[in-house]
Amino acid sequence: MYQAKSSTTSWGAAAIVVVAAVSGSLVAAQSAPDGENGRYSMTPIPEGVLRLDTRTGTVSTCTKNDSGWACYAVPDERSALDAEIGRLQAEVEKLKEQIAAGPTVLGKIDEALPKSDPLKKAEPKVAEGDRKLEIPLPSDQDLDRAMSFLEKAWRRLIDMANRVQKDVSGKI
Repeated sequence: MYQAKSSTTSWGAAAIVVVAAVSGSLVAAQSAPDGENGRYSMTPIPEGVLRLDTRTGTVSTCTKNDSGWACYAVPDERSALDAEIGRLQAEVEKLKEQIAAGPTVLGKIDEALPKSDPLKKAEPKVAEGDRKLEIPLPSDQDLDRAMSFLEKAWRRLIDMANRVQKDVSGKI
């Protein structure tokens, strides 16, 4: 009889320990603040509360109005940037396909393009036998322009010298 009482007591004591442990964990779970292992983190702001969802990373502003509290997601710059990057990548792919397809002419060309630029100076020529460079001489028009420039510059220099001489002689 002593053994039966002992086993019943031990089973009863074990049951009490289990019930106490379970109820203690429930009490602890219910009294845990939102900040500890909670899904949302709240920060007060002048307009209301800023809510951060710790699982998804979304941020919302919660404000109180006549009908109660309302939370609205804050626009995320990252999603706008990702959308723009995606759009630009699609545009790049489209342009690569157009380049790969070959050149396209949008309008009709009436006359042929010139094979060389008429304003471009001739390249120095190499003589066949001597392998010397032939440098083209300036034309008469080029020499006249250079002489005209030098003449104007010389006249301006003389005029400046005369003005300085008059200023100095007038002050003495």
